[in-house]
Amino acid sequence: MLTSRSEPFEKVFEGLAGVEVCGKEHLVLYLRHLVRRNCCRLTIVQATSTLKYFLGFVSKSGRCLEELRRGDLEAFIEHEQDRGLKLSSVRTKLARVYAFLSFLVEEEIIPPDVVVRKIRLKIPQYLPRAMDPEDVRGLVSVVKGSGDRAMILVLLRTGMRISELLALKVDDVNITERRVVIRQGAKTRRGRVVYISDDARYALKVWLKERDPLREFLFHTQASSRRSYTSCWCMFDKYLQQAGLAHKGYTLHCLRHTFASELLNAGMRIEYLQELMGHDSIQVTRRYAKLTNKTLEAQYFRAMTRIQRGKIHGTYRADHKLQTLLKAKKRFTLYRQKLSRKP
Repeated sequence: MLTSRSEPFEKVFEGLAGVEVCGKEHLVLYLRHLVRRNCCRLTIVQATSTLKYFLGFVSKSGRCLEELRRGDLEAFIEHEQDRGLKLSSVRTKLARVYAFLSFLVEEEIIPPDVVVRKIRLKIPQYLPRAMDPEDVRGLVSVVKGSGDRAMILVLLRTGMRISELLALKVDDVNITERRVVIRQGAKTRRGRVVYISDDARYALKVWLKERDPLREFLFHTQASSRRSYTSCWCMFDKYLQQAGLAHKGYTLHCLRHTFASELLNAGMRIEYLQELMGHDSIQVTRRYAKLTNKTLEAQYFRAMTRIQRGKIHGTYRADHKLQTLLKAKKRFTLYRQKLSRKP
């Protein structure tokens, strides 16, 4: 029986009706478990898609879910890599599979040895892509239309995700106090408060005078009460082309990276930036510090100046007499230990 909380997910369960894979009844049980845990709809939809595909893969191998072994997971990973998926995408899918299998272990449906030693996929750690200051100025200078300008400046000055921006309502913005309340973070689902700079505040004031006051969401179009991600992406791409920046590979999410990098560059402490970004872990925020580590940069150039001036003295060769003495001492110690072990 679905509760009222579960009603928005009814279509997700209906979509499984015609699916014939092994362990489908366990998948339904797991999805209802996610609903009870108050997981967001996107999490459940993505889990459904991944797990349907995984169970289909297991079915083709001729096994039932109760007979699953570690080798099946390794075969699944290889299959996904052979399909050309990025390693980061494979790791995300594997994490969803492991969450499902851990639930089945708790329910005593599969043996625990399947998830005891998890397969770890090591992927390269890429630095966030921030826009150069000259490119930011070039982009902002070509943005026309009060709604477009307000959107880009709010993203650039608050660091919020595009999905968080599109979910904003007029009541979430306090122009007087220059703050925005994000009711629910896009990833962590935790609310937070961000602040508005002077240029973003001015752009918002202009947009608030022109927007339709009867529309529910802050940003809308003539045809819809809420602007879509696709329309925002097209808008951003259009202005990149006008600014001559289309070849640089910038995305809307780069505005969030730029916000973080510029604040660190201006001297903001990293724990404060973590709060503004809505990161669960400060390790995620530390990635931006690698882009803007002015102390490290200054230390490097100070040391390199001394090197280039020939101010470094000494030798990097080992003292051969000392090394010979140490090796002889080590051999003597091993010889004594060997004698002591004899009866």
